Amino acid sequence: MIPVFERFVGVDWSGARGRTYSGIAVAECHSDAGPPVLVHPPAKRWRRADFVDWVAAQAADSRRMLIGIDCAFALPAAMASDLLGQDYSAGSLWSHIDALCTDAEDYYGGDFALHEGNRHLFWHSGPRPSDFAEHHRATEQACRQAGLGAPESPLKLVGARQVGKGGLAGMRVLAALRKQLGDRFAVWPFDPVDKARIVCVELYPRLFIRMAGFGNVKVRSNAALNRCLVALGSRVCVGMDETLVDHDTDALVAAAGLRLIAGDPAVWSPAGLDSLAIRAEGWIFGVT
Repeated sequence: MIPVFERFVGVDWSGARGRTYSGIAVAECHSDAGPPVLVHPPAKRWRRADFVDWVAAQAADSRRMLIGIDCAFALPAAMASDLLGQDYSAGSLWSHIDALCTDAEDYYGGDFALHEGNRHLFWHSGPRPSDFAEHHRATEQACRQAGLGAPESPLKLVGARQVGKGGLAGMRVLAALRKQLGDRFAVWPFDPVDKARIVCVELYPRLFIRMAGFGNVKVRSNAALNRCLVALGSRVCVGMDETLVDHDTDALVAAAGLRLIAGDPAVWSPAGLDSLAIRAEGWIFGVT
């Protein structure tokens, strides 16, 4: 059974520490072909705690919501199983990360990678360490093989494209939302999604930008954004600034992309989505 949604939310994400970081953007569109719009934060910038509060408030809406967040929802099994045993689940991994980061505010997760028992598993700075094992999840490999982009390993914490800290923070956020909302909140592919009011999936926005025919480029203008949206079956945005930051455009394109593919059965049952992915590693929504 293909889930039916009325609201689609794309989220560009950040794993930064502190109170003044930027990088989170939230955009929403509805089940018609209307353009996505940015959801404004309660203060000047979104913080992860603000996002948790916002999502929790949406559970009272009668319309079902599909949320895509641009962060890894799990760590490679080759690494995580060494910490938690062969039969671990994504939920137990999130709890483990959260327990080691309880003193870090705003769901910051980087302290997990600095813990004495884990530090050696991550690439923190400088040249690649000689003993660093750059494990990838099966979904990251499948994304590369399908020509949809090359997601970084969540164990790599260095460079402009690193996604590791964002993923660790995102896992803490998922654990918090699951605890707050119970069966009203589901995380695909780990949870059943047929009855949840809010379903959350892992995104790789570059996938949607490639689907729109833009290749490996950033979308930073209103004209480029609207060309992407039209290619994804959406009406154009009007009244936007001519120069846009790519955090905003990634979220806007992701919301439209989610709406376009959510009705495709292959997206919900991709080849490669085996028992390990369903239990522990997760899957990037749209990699088929």
